[in-house]
Amino acid sequence: MTPHSEAEAAQLRLPPGFRLKAFDSVGSTNDEAKAFARSGAPEGTIVWAKRQEAGRGRRGRVWTSPEGNLYTSTILRPNRAAAESAQISFVAALAIADTAESVLPESAEVRCKWPNDVLVNGRKVSGILLESEAAPAGGLAWLVLGVGINLRHFPESTEFAATSLSAEGAPTMAPAALLEVYAAALERCYGAWRDHGFGPIRDAWLRRAKGLGEPIVVRLSDRTLSGTFADLDRDGVLLLDRDDGAGRQRIAAGDVFFPPVVET
Repeated sequence: MTPHSEAEAAQLRLPPGFRLKAFDSVGSTNDEAKAFARSGAPEGTIVWAKRQEAGRGRRGRVWTSPEGNLYTSTILRPNRAAAESAQISFVAALAIADTAESVLPESAEVRCKWPNDVLVNGRKVSGILLESEAAPAGGLAWLVLGVGINLRHFPESTEFAATSLSAEGAPTMAPAALLEVYAAALERCYGAWRDHGFGPIRDAWLRRAKGLGEPIVVRLSDRTLSGTFADLDRDGVLLLDRDDGAGRQRIAAGDVFFPPVVET
């Protein structure tokens, strides 16, 4: 942590129970947070960097990390089974959606895309990466919630179109200011999940779901399926009513795409 980062971190207003470790540059905020978690850092520790030299997204994808966006990794100790703790990806998506809505014009459309993307006007504005370590006695010792939010910059020529909050009409603001908004939203959403379970999170996510009840294409590791996005199961699994007559299928992992609308 540089003296400049220390001074900036000291001025931030974070919710009770959150503490900040700020850096000008790291390889990956998730890697830093994992090291802190293994050394006993408490729940609510946020690692924040102005830029990442080796940022990564889901499935090992490279996450471009120029200065001007928000890059954080938060240490959580949910004391739940690994399968249940995976629901935190939906918690994070809701927190990001709340953050985006709070700084964007009212006309902006903010939606959640399964499994853990947030879209603004149909374009991806963030990334989420969960990493965890098992406890010797079972369950999780800790979980690191990595979140990147495109504030000023976004990658061009991506498979799924990207955008930034600034490009969608958000006022000029520093990443530190956005961090305050995000931390407050994360506290609300994580607290709701911890105290009341997945039900309220699932309901809130479905209200924002992109493509619910509509045709979607799901790319799996070994094949691609098409059908109707029927529902989100009680454990966060996507329920797809397949076009090929094979009935309803549970999909736990995959990439969702939306076919173009054909006007008649």
